[in-house]
Amino acid sequence: MKHLSFQPNRFLKFLCVSFVIITLFGFVEYGISSEISKVQIQEEDFKIPSYQPRFGRKQPIIVVIGENRMTELTDFMIPYGVLTSAKIAKVISVFPKTGSVQMFPALKVEAEKSFDHFDSEYPEGADYVIVPAVHYSDDPTLLSFVQKQSAKGSTIVGVCDGVWVLANAGVLKDHKATGHWFSFSKLEKEFPETRWIKDRRYIADRKIITTTGITASIPVSLALIETISGKEKALEIAASLGAKDWKPAHKSSDFYLSGKDMYIAAKNYLGFWNYENLGVQVSDGTDEVVLALQADSFSRTYRSEVFSVSDQKQIRTKSGLLLHVDKTQAEAANLDSILENLNGMAAVIAYDKNLSEIESKYGTNTAAFVALQMEYPWRK
Repeated sequence: MKHLSFQPNRFLKFLCVSFVIITLFGFVEYGISSEISKVQIQEEDFKIPSYQPRFGRKQPIIVVIGENRMTELTDFMIPYGVLTSAKIAKVISVFPKTGSVQMFPALKVEAEKSFDHFDSEYPEGADYVIVPAVHYSDDPTLLSFVQKQSAKGSTIVGVCDGVWVLANAGVLKDHKATGHWFSFSKLEKEFPETRWIKDRRYIADRKIITTTGITASIPVSLALIETISGKEKALEIAASLGAKDWKPAHKSSDFYLSGKDMYIAAKNYLGFWNYENLGVQVSDGTDEVVLALQADSFSRTYRSEVFSVSDQKQIRTKSGLLLHVDKTQAEAANLDSILENLNGMAAVIAYDKNLSEIESKYGTNTAAFVALQMEYPWRK
């Protein structure tokens, strides 16, 4: 099932139709759910259960999965990078099959381990399985892997629209869950046996964890670190990221698609003569969290596309992902500009800097639209 989300083609078609509606009838708003949970929820109700070692393992096994045809860049790279940097678990990226993977909305990575490889190496299963948004959320191989891991006692974490994979796999039945604001009302309608909750960046219900939009991958990763290794370790990693906290509190009512947002998206997309090709320099040891946030945010302006640049054909990121380079230094001469190298900057600070740069290049409304897509409370 190709659900409607901020992914190629589908959302653009939605915007074009909406743009016509705006032209004929004035501004409209989308993404407001039919109802918000009327029950007051205590924060303790959503606390992630403490990690319990299994199978005599010294550290938990955390798997960050993807889908070979299209996987959301930040949903995938942030948990992988943050959890690996904490050194509190063995973190493994796994795909249905090996090979090059085009991420959305930018960059390419190499899938170095397949589901079959993982199953043969860890027949007892993972302790945690992190599921990012993917283009094909009903892929049978993907659903089967999630179902089998859940049956083996893994905690399944759906990041952003990764919740669609969990829902399609049937593991959300009779659970509380949340999701990206744009998908919320449709999730409510299609999966009524799940209790959908707003105003929380992440929700844990037994061995199921779900999050709101893309940038919720940072607080949920920190919450997992606290669960596995304690608050002191989580504070250490939070400080390195520039994150003030990882509390689940969230104001869902701040996020909806207004007529202004649809207008700026359609205007930017249709103004192809202003379109820019941008480069970002990469090398071995590049921080994949900072890189993902920069490439993702500039690629969501509907004014620009981001390409990785290096004289190496492939580079290893700070936490070990193999990245396929898009452009050589010579080819980069044909790009419109090279973005500032933010490697080494705290990720949250770097992301705010990205939004400020987008504001400077393309205007405040475009920067706000990028933050909206990523469900980030910019200037809220």
